[in-house]
Parts: sequence; structure tokens; C-alpha cells
Amino acid sequence: MKKRAFGKAGWPVGEIGFGAWQIGGGWGEQDDAQAIEVLRAAHGRGVDFFDTALAYGEGHSERLIGRALGDVRQKIRIASKIPPKNRRWPATDDDPIATTFPARYIIESTETTLKNLGTDYLDVQQLHTWAPSYIESDEWREAAAKLKDQGKILAFGISANDWDPYGSVELVQSGEVDSVQVIYNIFEQRPAEQLLPAALDSNTAVIVRVPFEEGFLTGKFRPGHRFAEGDWRADWMTEERLREVERRLEPLAAIAKGRDDTLAGLALRFCLAHPAVSTVIPGMRRALHVEENTAVSGGRPLDEAERQLLQDHAFVHGWAYPW
Repeated sequence: MKKRAFGKAGWPVGEIGFGAWQIGGGWGEQDDAQAIEVLRAAHGRGVDFFDTALAYGEGHSERLIGRALGDVRQKIRIASKIPPKNRRWPATDDDPIATTFPARYIIESTETTLKNLGTDYLDVQQLHTWAPSYIESDEWREAAAKLKDQGKILAFGISANDWDPYGSVELVQSGEVDSVQVIYNIFEQRPAEQLLPAALDSNTAVIVRVPFEEGFLTGKFRPGHRFAEGDWRADWMTEERLREVERRLEPLAAIAKGRDDTLAGLALRFCLAHPAVSTVIPGMRRALHVEENTAVSGGRPLDEAERQLLQDHAFVHGWAYPW
């Protein structure tokens, strides 16, 4: 596994990390034993950055990570996220920080996460959503400083709103946070306009989520696909969207084939091609997913011509999540 520096914190982290939303619940059949096996397999393949959230199964994802990786805690980095107190995603400037992230709530949520994980510190704590107006508030600054002073967190960051590549740019430019998590992939390339350059300038770590566009960019979901009961994507990956994506995947599949790659491999390599990216966190629920995704690290990266070619496949679709 190749390593990259985690922004101003300077830690070396594997460029392929583990996104733990899927093991928390809401993605169809839940298999905790399999989740623990996959987490351990990921660590065995060199994954050392695990991203979870208090909202993933109301702490279930965190507890699974604690059970699976407690014996290697000192060898890995764990990031989690605090849900907005009012449970509204995304946050907007109409949501005052007193209703979303008051200082006391940030501290109490972090303590709950530490208990779930069975650890006394968190490598990275993040706000699970962000409104531009929050940059004027000291609530989150005071809470982050206190948690750092107590040794309960080592770094503090935010998770940019879904499909919003611009709302967190000013914060990143300020250099006040250690990390920013953002949706960035072949279809959603807008973070490269402002956010990623700002992160480079301020030495802010970038955690890339949704590299596969929730599975679209793997090529495994075609028109007519039926999702398992309990998988939230059943209402999001509509037949119309599946047909639209299938059309857009045809030229991408040709590019992948031309370099003896898979669509999923191409998607991960696209994310890793930007120098601002510290780690990419695909969700993984099968040992095969772990093997395929981790194999991308160390493989042949995209060359400049391939990067330029993929820029033509950006697709701003505005398909908001159903919450």
C-alpha cells in the first residue's frame, strides 16, 4: 500500500482507506460477522485509515471497528463524524450552529464515539455536514481545541455537504481545519476547481468519499437492477438514472479496457491522480472488494493524457440523496 501525508498532521496513511458507512446498516442484508472479517482483511492488505460516523447505524459501524481492530489500534488511524444535532442533512445557513453543532454537543458526541470504538482517542473527528456561515462561529473552534487539549482527538475536520464542492472552500482556504472530506469522482469533478487547490495551498488533508458514485462507476448496476430490501439506493438509483449512467459508462469502459483495468480501478485511479488527495475511502462489504480496491495502490497510475481524457466525462446531475 502506498502512503500519502495526511495534510498538516503529517501522518503517512494508506492511499486506499476504508469507508465504513456500508457496514453500519441501510445497505440491505446486514452481516456483522462478515463485516468484521472484511475489516480485518482490509488491515491485512495494508489499509490503515478507517472512516466511520456516529450516525452509521447509530454507532453500530463504530462498534464493529472497535471489535475488529481493537488489537491493532496503535497501528491504524480512525476518523469519525458528528451528526448534526437536528439530524438535518445537508446543513444550510438557515440552520444556526446552536441547532446543529453546539460545543457541548460536539464534546458529548465525541465521548460517545470513543466509547463505541473502545478507545481513548480519535485520530480525526469531523463535523458530518457544514454550512458556510459556521466559519463565523467559535462553537466548533472551542470544542475542537478542548478535545485536542484533552488528548481525545488528534485532528479536526469537516465533511463537505453532499454534492456541494464550493461551500467549504473558504474554510479550507483559512487553514483552520486539519482535513476536509468531499465527494470527488469521474462524474463529480467540481472539487478540482477550487476546493482541492485550496487544500494544497493550506496543507489540508483531503479524504475522498463516494469514489464509485455509490456504485454507478463500478459498472455493476444496469437498467432493471433490483436492490435488496433495506438498501437505500432502491429509491435513488431509479431506472431513468440507471439508463443515463449506462450510456455514460460505455466510453469509460473502453478507456478502462485500453489500459487493462476495471471500471472500479479506473474510478479509484482518477481520484488518486490529484495531488491534493490524501486517501480515498471506498465502501467494502466483501473480501473481494478489499482485494480489488487495495490492488489499485501500486498499480500503474493514470498518465496526463488519460487524466485529460477523463475530464471530459464530468456529469453534474444534481441527484440529491433521499434525506
